[in-house]
Amino acid sequence: MLPGVGKKSAERMAYFLMMAPADKALALAQAIRDVKARVHPCKNCFNLTEDELCPICADSRRDPTVVCVVEQTKDLLSLEGSGAFHGVYHVLQGRIAPLEGMGPEKLTLDALVDRVRKQGVREIVMATNPTLEGDGTALFISNLLANDPVKITRLARGIPTGSVLEFANREMLADALRGRQSF
Repeated sequence: MLPGVGKKSAERMAYFLMMAPADKALALAQAIRDVKARVHPCKNCFNLTEDELCPICADSRRDPTVVCVVEQTKDLLSLEGSGAFHGVYHVLQGRIAPLEGMGPEKLTLDALVDRVRKQGVREIVMATNPTLEGDGTALFISNLLANDPVKITRLARGIPTGSVLEFANREMLADALRGRQSF
């Protein structure tokens, strides 16, 4: 039922909960209820928050004119962990995946277009995952915003720092060659 939890892990968790004192197990149940009751999407970017705005949107030190578009909140957390991005985010809450029944109408695309048109956004950084669906979603968004005066960029791709060419796959090498920069 939980993503990433296999049968053995689920059995261990169930056994732990059955053996735990009732107050501990019920405290966990209450914590889950509290999360479901209090946490919701930010009204601006769709990151998870307990307030009207998430801490990133509410931070006056962030540049609201540079918006990084991600598929999920977990992607936002990964980018934030780098400490390198000082703009704000927009969480799509998925990616276009027709075979999974996920069309553009199920994403937060209308809100993104509104932000670009009403909040003075000057750059969109596409940070969708480098998959067929992620790239398709990024292309769809760039087409939606083609007539707007906004710069659209994409995260660099290629060979990670500290790796060896011998161990890079074909796609990584192809991305690295296509995205090469001046030295």
